[in-house]
Amino acid sequence: MSDWTLEGRLAIVTGAGRGLGRAAALELARAGAEVVCAARSADELDAAVREIRAAGGVAHAHPADVTDADQVAALVAAAEELGDLRVAVTAAGTNRPGPARDYPLEDWDALFDVNVRAAFLTCRAVGASLLRRASGGSIVTLSSQMGSVGYPGRVAYCATKHAVEGMTKALAVEWARDGIRVNAVAPTFVETPMTEAWLRDPAFRDEILERRLPTGRLATVAEVAHAVRYLACDAAGSTTGHVLKVDGGWTAW
Repeated sequence: MSDWTLEGRLAIVTGAGRGLGRAAALELARAGAEVVCAARSADELDAAVREIRAAGGVAHAHPADVTDADQVAALVAAAEELGDLRVAVTAAGTNRPGPARDYPLEDWDALFDVNVRAAFLTCRAVGASLLRRASGGSIVTLSSQMGSVGYPGRVAYCATKHAVEGMTKALAVEWARDGIRVNAVAPTFVETPMTEAWLRDPAFRDEILERRLPTGRLATVAEVAHAVRYLACDAAGSTTGHVLKVDGGWTAW
């Protein structure tokens, strides 16, 4: 089972206060990793850390705005002080739907800041740490089915997730010979704080479940977290530059 565990390794998870980031942090802790949980909300981070510790894991809260390069650098430096930093998950993300013809530029910029800039800053800082220490590792970005397809009213979100997947593949190729794997997990709709308002709309929910998803059901946060764990572990040692879809068959139509 050693290829499936992260014993002795330290992981950074951004966006760890809620949703998929929190689920990923919990799952990596279950795999044996010491987890540094990063997000803007200190209260949510503290709750996530308490949950991990209550389950017997080791975790630390590090409030940070991961769109800020200096704060990301401080996050990575703090992680290096705590242990053997070998894993990072970039789960910070947001969405502001709207029609393209009058989509606010401030929303466009906000999505690229959180979904792309923050992911790149984290990947760059963790990659630099691994390269400097000549240490192999695994970086997992969070994409979406929208990184492969389009969807009405999601022009900015689709653009950011396509960007994340391109970045993931480029970093994987650049760092492969240094033993650094870079992959993405691309889930379908999951019930999280970000999606709950949309999924309460019966028409939207019906379209997703009846017309878009061959499985006829949403993915769960646990299923997404399991995919993250696989890519973080040595069991995925020959997997890099890959986008692992947890999308209920959405992109197989």
